[in-house]
Amino acid sequence: MGAVQGRSVPGVSADVICALEAIGTGAYVVDEQGCILAVNRRTERLLVRSAGELVGHDAHDLLHRGPHGQELPRTQCSMRRPFHTGGTAQADEDWFACGDGSLLRISWLVTPYAFGDGTSGTLVVFHAPEPAPRAEEGTEPPEEALPELERLALLAETTTQLTSTLDVDEALRRLAALIVPRLADWAVVDLITERDEVWRSLVVHGDGDEVVHREDLQGPMPPVSQESTMPLSRALRGVAATLTGPQTYRGTPDSGLAVEQRRLFDVTGIHSAAIAPIRSTRAVLGAVTLGRADNPAPFTPTDLSLLEDIARRVGLSLDNARLYQRQRTVAETMQKHLLPQMPRVPDLRMAVRYLAAPDASQVGGDWYDAFRLADGSTALAVGDVVGHDLEAAAGMAQIRNMLRAYAWSADEPPSRIVARLDEALQHITDVSMATMIFARIEPDADGCWRLSWTNAGHPPPLLISHDGVADYLTDGHDILLGSGAELPRTDATAILPPGSTLVLYTDGLIEAPGHTLDEGLDRLRRHGAALAHRSLSPFTDQLLHRVRSSANEDDVALLALRTPEG
Repeated sequence: MGAVQGRSVPGVSADVICALEAIGTGAYVVDEQGCILAVNRRTERLLVRSAGELVGHDAHDLLHRGPHGQELPRTQCSMRRPFHTGGTAQADEDWFACGDGSLLRISWLVTPYAFGDGTSGTLVVFHAPEPAPRAEEGTEPPEEALPELERLALLAETTTQLTSTLDVDEALRRLAALIVPRLADWAVVDLITERDEVWRSLVVHGDGDEVVHREDLQGPMPPVSQESTMPLSRALRGVAATLTGPQTYRGTPDSGLAVEQRRLFDVTGIHSAAIAPIRSTRAVLGAVTLGRADNPAPFTPTDLSLLEDIARRVGLSLDNARLYQRQRTVAETMQKHLLPQMPRVPDLRMAVRYLAAPDASQVGGDWYDAFRLADGSTALAVGDVVGHDLEAAAGMAQIRNMLRAYAWSADEPPSRIVARLDEALQHITDVSMATMIFARIEPDADGCWRLSWTNAGHPPPLLISHDGVADYLTDGHDILLGSGAELPRTDATAILPPGSTLVLYTDGLIEAPGHTLDEGLDRLRRHGAALAHRSLSPFTDQLLHRVRSSANEDDVALLALRTPEG
């Protein structure tokens, strides 16, 4: 980590350095003022300058020179316009000053660069082109699929695009946009699932400037044959990349994969293809196939080398995405197993929802509960343990179990039960702070339902009448759990009219970046009132859909209860 930090200014993440290192030639990133933020090792070698001599310095003043080594005025700098307009540009010849006093002739490309925290800069990719070898008389120079600078730029863009998402489908969409039609008319990705099944996950065709997804060619594939000598089977076993074409599959197929690959060539009209394995550090994840049908030029070994470089980056991205998804699945499964099943209460309907945070590391502290008490009443609870990780989820389980024990063993009002819980919190749990509402509901003599509750620093319950009048129950509001302040807790009581809906929720429902909690509470009240006529399950689903902000990074627990109509 120290070596990584030494090649960037403080605050620039290690991911930026890794992305620069993957480019394979000189590359550095500058901020809006043109100061160098990060460099890769290749830049240090080409310019004969250490990272310490580069990072933090103005790139133009330090490096840019005229063809005779003279200092170059900013007005004559060819990088100046794309740098200030935020566009992409390139040049075949320019000059950089090296640390040993020599002058380096370079080709360069500049393009906008987005950091993970939302800030932006400019990426400069450069290399020192070697003189082209003289062709023998009477021979044609070999055709290059992509100029070297464009090849390096494509790899840089592939790295930044694919490593900035942890969603497999999004990574494949970005891959398709990068290589079609720049490299091929067709792109196909076959992935090996965690059950060792092969799935054709992406088939796209370049139609002009558009990328057309051919879902009719996607889907399950036959298993990988360990004996097949066909290119796709070999790639899915991790063997080196291969140039191929429809003629390879004209003979008798040696596997089901060969049958499907021949069908692909027949349907698409591909006359030349390049296939490379997609690997992680632990396993083969799949294979990527590039095909040309409209472009008459066949693929060359140079194209194959480029495809291998791209496939390595795809493997890194997919491996990270799968690890993330595995972590997220474990966290969500743990959280859902910790949340209880709702009891059956005559004449009362209840619906609960738990919505996980978008980030797996944010799963944790939000919870709900409902259970019958010894006297026949029903306890309701919703809460939020401070923190957003698996430790918060474990703390949530401790609080819920303690609350159940206290509520069942003592015939006391909600305020006294929560006070006892608060007293024990710091001594027998790992929870530092938490908010919660604890309530009990029971029928009264005239056929209505009486709710009594106490609120420990939690957003207030919302009560919605059958005809859509929505009000917050703001009484009984006291300090949160774990503060250490020995203040008395209070109870509040309300009568729930026939056909009314009570909503208990955590703050993830009403929080939205750039908006106050009051705005979130008003949004919940208005949508709750508008949905009052819906049956309880659709009411709960629609309330989540309408109220929770898509930009919110917190999880949500919600408990909705409806009394019988009179």
